[in-house]
This record gives sequence, structure tokens and C-alpha cells, in this order.
Amino acid sequence: MNTIEVVIENTHERRNVNQGITLAELVQEYYTELGRWPLQSPVLGALVNNVATDLHYRLYNPKTIRFFDINSVQGWRMYQASLTFLLYKAARDVYPKCHLQVKHSMQGGFYCTLDGTDEPDRVKVANAVRDRMIELQHLDLPFKSKLMLLSDAIKMMEETDNPETLKLLKSLNQLYINMHFLDGTIHKVASKLVPSTGCLFSWDFRTYADEGYLLQLPDRKHLDKLPILPETPKLFSIFREHHHWVDLLHVPTITDLNRIVRDGKSNELIHVSEALHEKKYAEIADMIYQRRDQVKMVLLAGPSSSGKTTSCRRLSVQLQVLGFDVKQLSLDDYFVCRERTPKLPNGEYDFENIDALDIPLLNEHLQRLFNGERVEIPTFDFMKGDPYFDGKSLKLEPNSILVVEGIHGLNPKLTAQIADELKFKVYVSALTQIAIDDLNSIRSSENRMLRRIVRDNNFRGWDAYNTIHRWQEVRRGEEMNIFPYQELADVQFNSALLYELGVLKIYAEPLLKHVPENCEEYAEARHLLSFIELLEPIEPKFIPPTSIMREFLGGSSFNY
Repeated sequence: MNTIEVVIENTHERRNVNQGITLAELVQEYYTELGRWPLQSPVLGALVNNVATDLHYRLYNPKTIRFFDINSVQGWRMYQASLTFLLYKAARDVYPKCHLQVKHSMQGGFYCTLDGTDEPDRVKVANAVRDRMIELQHLDLPFKSKLMLLSDAIKMMEETDNPETLKLLKSLNQLYINMHFLDGTIHKVASKLVPSTGCLFSWDFRTYADEGYLLQLPDRKHLDKLPILPETPKLFSIFREHHHWVDLLHVPTITDLNRIVRDGKSNELIHVSEALHEKKYAEIADMIYQRRDQVKMVLLAGPSSSGKTTSCRRLSVQLQVLGFDVKQLSLDDYFVCRERTPKLPNGEYDFENIDALDIPLLNEHLQRLFNGERVEIPTFDFMKGDPYFDGKSLKLEPNSILVVEGIHGLNPKLTAQIADELKFKVYVSALTQIAIDDLNSIRSSENRMLRRIVRDNNFRGWDAYNTIHRWQEVRRGEEMNIFPYQELADVQFNSALLYELGVLKIYAEPLLKHVPENCEEYAEARHLLSFIELLEPIEPKFIPPTSIMREFLGGSSFNY
């Protein structure tokens, strides 16, 4: 048999292997030969020439291979997609006429709805579906994919109750499509899948809130355990609010968004989406006004590319309408000097750490401001890595309100010396509601990464490679410093715009296509392209200069 050379990046080895060998067979060979395998949990897939691939893939030409497990971005994504497919299969087995919709991701899982079960007791439904999922898991059934004629895939999907998936398939202009199967059940999954159901070793399915269900994911640090999920009623209420907006404008999926664009109604969608945002800013300002006898400071926080800065500006305008004298303070000016900045394990500076801020100085200044004193405010020199004073000062008048924006705004440690009744806390995030279809949602973090790719290119001169390369470190900082405090907010604001993915496509698509194939970031670029390529482009010319989108695209009427 002919052999080919492969490079196993996990162990930095070159090997000659039989042509036609599957990745699964190669993994098995390595498990038996090597006692120094670097992965700590089951291998789920591999990057083959930096393209995420399942283990059924056969090798016919020389390749570079990096096997991955659940701890990688690609492995985690494959695990989630496969578990969702397992849920779909189990639900259809137990309730053949049911309609499963994966609405959105949540902290620790996915929020789902399950209609058409003819069983009013949701606990019984959850238990029955969970029991079937366990059976399928123990059977260790293989996930399979098949390249087939699109027309054949449409005929097969017409026999199922998946209207959004069917609409998506009918909207495609291609001859063949890759479909996925589990024990005879067909669906289109927006990811590669793990080898078999036996790989899905930790999960739960239970009722959630008043009408839905939660598909819970494992704790990636302790894979044999499920994490204890915090209650997030405020965050969930924002999801519900945005679902109302989606229903109001009839754009639950990419297919619906494309229909609006083709019908020439994208301008109308932009105007209504922006009006909904402005209405929400006005409502938040009214909430602050109702507490005007106590509140002296608005703390506004949120993850990267959530639109914090524009939200700060637009909320300030609404507060001015109500008669407030608005003063603004940036936490960026309170960074400590570079020598005092905490460091990451790899030796790089950890600017996401709250101790990168001069908390004692900030609290001293806030106390003096609330006592009516004029305070000289520092300015941070990012080039030199030092704060300096140049005469910039601030003083609060009786009708003043101080708006403070920064990622640590909701962390109690930041303003520990300031009485809670003086604070009003706002959390901003981009919680995407546009889905690909019934089963495949678009993660909010993916939406924010697209925003950041566009912004970094427009204002920092960075290419998509650099943004993707830094993104996991950004996400680590969010998990540690932002998300744990989001429920402490008095109000949460969803900055996602129903039209924005169509606009971001125009800017992000060419940037993603230029990510080099010879780097690991190429896999993430390919993933982002896989769904934005489905979108019709939306021209940005009708986006107003006050829009959150202008923070990323340029052309804002606000100074940043």
C-alpha cells in the first residue's frame, strides 16, 4: 500500500502512514504507541492543514495534523453541535411530531423550546427526552455526514418539521450539500461533529423558566461534572425582550433577514432597529431620573465590542434631555504604571485584571467629587505606560451625574468605598438573536468578534489574523472579570442590531479571506465565513451617525 507523510503537530513528529487511513485510525495507533499523548480528554477532531475536520476524514495526500479535544475552541464547538444533534434525535424519537428550536446560547448551555409534544407537563417531557438521550449515548452511535444533491436533501427535510432549515436549504444556490445523520435522522449542523454519541460524556436536559428547556454543557475544567449555574434572570429577560423585537420585525433567521434585503426593505429594518435602541436608552435614563435624589454615578460595563462607548454617549444624551449635567470619566485613565501591572502566566501584561487599575486613587477621587471638591484627573499615556496630570479637572454640580465606563464597572471591588445607593449600574452586551435555522444559533461572542475584526482593521490597522489571535485571551478576561458581575446591574441593555450581520459581512468577509492558511487562526476564519457567506450584504449608507455600528464602521458623530 502507498504511504504518505503527515506532520503530527501535537508531538512535533513526521510519520509515514498508509494512504487512505482515517484520522480515527491514526489516533488509535498513537494511543497504543505513545505514553506521552498531550491531550487529557478524548480526541474529538483535528485541524488538517488548519481546517477543522472530523475523525472520519481519510488521508490521501501529505497533511499537517493537530488533534484536539474539548479544551480547544474547535473541540468545544464540535461537542456543542453534536450534543444539540443528540437532543434533536432524542426529542424526535420520543415525540415524532415535536418541533425543537435552539433559541440562543446561555451561560453554561443553550435555551431551547420544544413544541408539539402533546404533553402538558414539561418536567415529564424533559425526563423522557433526557432518558432517550442517555440511551443513545450508551449505544455509542456514530455521527455521519454525507455529500448529497441539494434537491435530495430538501426532499428528506420536507418529511421533518424544521421549517427554518427547509427555508435555508431552499434559498441556497448550490448543487451539492453536506448533510448530517444520526441513526437515520437527518439534519444540517453548522459544524463538524464528534465521532459518536459515546463522546458526549457530560450534559443535562431540564426545564428552564416558564416555557423552555436548558441543554446544559459540562464544566470544561472538570469534565466529569456539571457546573453549578448561577441564576441570571436579568440576562434572560433581555433575551426575551429581544425575542419580542425579532418577532416584531419577523427576522428570526438568516433566511428571513435575506428576504428583507431582497425585498428592498433593509432601510426600514435599520430605522426600526435603531428606534428600538433609542427607546431603550430613553427608558434607562428615565429609571435613573426616578432615583435622582440618590444616584450620583452611572457605572456602565460590558464585554469587548459590546458597544459600551457609544452606549455611554447615547445614554448621556438622554440624561441631558432630562436635565442632568452629565460628566464622564474613563477608567482607562486610571491604569497603574506599567511596572505595577499584573502579568499573565506567559509573562505578558494582564490589562484585563482589575488590579491593573489604581483603585485607591479612583475611590479617593470619587469621594472628593461627591463631597463637592474639584479633582485633578489623570490621563494615561499608553505609549509610555504611565499616568500623568496635565491640569484636566472635574467638579460635580448639584444637578451633575457622573457616567463611568469600563469593563470593570460592575465589579464591587472597583468602587468599594462608595455607597451603593449612589450608583446605578448598566450592563451592555450584544446578544445575537438572528439564528441560522431551527437547530443552529449564532453565538453572541461570534457576533462581537466580527465587530472587533472590523473595528480593529478600521482604527488600529490590524488584520483579521491579529484580532482572532488575541480573541481567546479577551474571552478569558471576560469570563473572569465581566460575566460574573452582570447580574449586579440595575438594568441590562442588548446592543445587538437585527440588521448588523449583513453590514458586517461587507467589511469582515474580505478580511477573513486574507487570513493565511498556514496558521491556526485560519480555522476560526473559516468558521466565521461559513455563516456570513449565507448572508445578503446590507449597505451601511442608511445607518445613522449615532448608531452603535458606527463605533466599528466609522462615521460616528460622537468623539471616541
